[in-house]
Amino acid sequence: MMDEKDLNEEVNNAAEEAQDAVEETVEHMDDIHDKAEAAAEEAKVEETEEVAEAKAEEKVAEELTPPTAHDDFDWSRGKRNTLPYTDEQIKGFLNDYDATLSEVIQNEMVKGKVTAITDGDVVLDINYKSDGLVSLSEFRDTPDLGVGDEIEVYVEQQEDARGQLKLSRRKAKLLRAWEDIKESHASGKVIKGTVISKTKGGLIVNCSGLETFLPGSQIDIKPIIDYDSYVGKTMEFKVVKINEAIKNAVVSHKALIESDLAEQREQIIGSLEKGQVLEGIVKNITDFGAFLDLGGVDGLLYITDISWGRISHPNEILELNQKINVVVLDFDENKKRISLGLKQLQPHPWEVLAAEISEGSVVKGKIVNIEDYGAFLEIQPGVEGLIHVSEVSWSNQPVNAREYFKLGQEYDAKVVTIDREDRKMSLSIKQMSEDPWSKIEELFPLESRHTGDVKNLTPYGVFVELNDGIGGMVHISDLSWTKRYQHPSEYTKVGSQIEVVILDIDKGSRKLSLGHKQIEENPWDTFESVFPVGSYHEATVIRRDDRGAIVQLPYGLEAYAPIKHVRKEDGTPANVDDVLTFKVIEFNRDDKRILVSHTRYLDDIRREAKEEVRKEKDTERKETRQAVKKTQAKVEKTTLGDMSIFDEIKEQLKDQDEK
Repeated sequence: MMDEKDLNEEVNNAAEEAQDAVEETVEHMDDIHDKAEAAAEEAKVEETEEVAEAKAEEKVAEELTPPTAHDDFDWSRGKRNTLPYTDEQIKGFLNDYDATLSEVIQNEMVKGKVTAITDGDVVLDINYKSDGLVSLSEFRDTPDLGVGDEIEVYVEQQEDARGQLKLSRRKAKLLRAWEDIKESHASGKVIKGTVISKTKGGLIVNCSGLETFLPGSQIDIKPIIDYDSYVGKTMEFKVVKINEAIKNAVVSHKALIESDLAEQREQIIGSLEKGQVLEGIVKNITDFGAFLDLGGVDGLLYITDISWGRISHPNEILELNQKINVVVLDFDENKKRISLGLKQLQPHPWEVLAAEISEGSVVKGKIVNIEDYGAFLEIQPGVEGLIHVSEVSWSNQPVNAREYFKLGQEYDAKVVTIDREDRKMSLSIKQMSEDPWSKIEELFPLESRHTGDVKNLTPYGVFVELNDGIGGMVHISDLSWTKRYQHPSEYTKVGSQIEVVILDIDKGSRKLSLGHKQIEENPWDTFESVFPVGSYHEATVIRRDDRGAIVQLPYGLEAYAPIKHVRKEDGTPANVDDVLTFKVIEFNRDDKRILVSHTRYLDDIRREAKEEVRKEKDTERKETRQAVKKTQAKVEKTTLGDMSIFDEIKEQLKDQDEK
């Protein structure tokens, strides 16, 4: 019995001889065809085409005549059998050879050994009946590839159109990479990858030939701005998400950092104590404070704990990546929150405030905060005093703190009260100057005339400033003798000047009553004779509402007409700018009020017209009576004369009868 080594060698030799026989048979067939074509050419020259073809076929048949049995020709091998084995022995050898080969299944991964490297291909032995070829371009990542190296490949086809075993290393790498990624996602195993490019929202990472996505938020625990700096870097990742359908994965480098920091965080938080001083690095600055890296754990430094003084933003004191010492104010082990303080490392400014600052002393500072009730003046970082709106000016005119003060303005102020225990101080600006109200009667006597600046307008009057800290109000009714204003803005505006008369002084309440119309004489004494009740005047409608209308009489005087008194002859109410005749139905000198009516005027006109008609009718009636009387008189005379004649005739007739 032959040993396995000899058997393999014999089988290999047999395979080589079979291959040689096939090649010789092919060459023999080519020679036969060549000879047939040459015979056909010769026949064409000497004989007709039919004869030439017959000869060619005859010659081919002669060449193809099979050998006899005694020639010992092996048809299965395509050549004469020169081996001293029987067919049964050869068949047994082939079966033994096939048993040494492994079974290859399409679309699976196998391992192969490099047997040869050519200019364009790599020959792999995968223990199959034929070797496989893989393009050399698929081994660019292994420049040191050599004969004898084992490579994992993917079986694309057991036999292609040329009968060749088709393998792929690229697909094997991708499948192996996908298996590794799935295993990493399931077990949390760390994989390596190389950042190959930047894309929208993150980076593309090559993990063993498979492209994965690294979101920008998963690159590091701190925000990343420059993605380009990561291109080309090889890093470790965790697979955080996979998509089996499209063979895609999302990886994270931040998860590795966080897992490492978690252990450090537990150790640091476990050793924390209130009041402990730590060194930290400013990693992020926001409007409300700054986040510090305390060596694996973050702490928050609120803006109010950065400085004893007021600051509008932490970047006024802190910078990114700045190293500072902070004190632990509070921490929550469950929520992993640590509150830090910077100002607490220094003594409170009130504790070291100079002793000479007391009530009555003058201080200087800048405005750091403004509220509706006043402004806070910082005389040194962490020490502030309140300037109440009542301590801004000696005047009683209301002060709008948000309009009067500006952040950053510097002022000198007098200390009114100070409480070092409660750390409070009240300041005054107005007390830096003498109280002008102490000499108010001398400066502004009654009935004196002055010119002031309009400072404010209200629905009921105008506030006028006559001097610094001294002002008064002109009531809306004291703006004009003749006009009634709905709002002072109809007459004046803030910033303009106005002439006034001092009407009253209230020194205790620090109030002045002012008048503007009093600079002229009261015309109402004259108006009473010009516009008596019952008089008619032409006027213009200047305003109208649902209740009535304001009309302007001569001399600029305004009067009021109720709505029922402004109807025209056709029954419709008068419109603005209509010029009509009105009758004065009321004149009140004390209240400076005039009521007029166009309806009454129309009624009077109608009444006068009726009276004229009546008078005309009376005259006609009188004249008629007189004419009738004259006629009657004439008739009566004639009738009496006739009656005397009748009497005479009657007497005559009586005498005759008697006779």
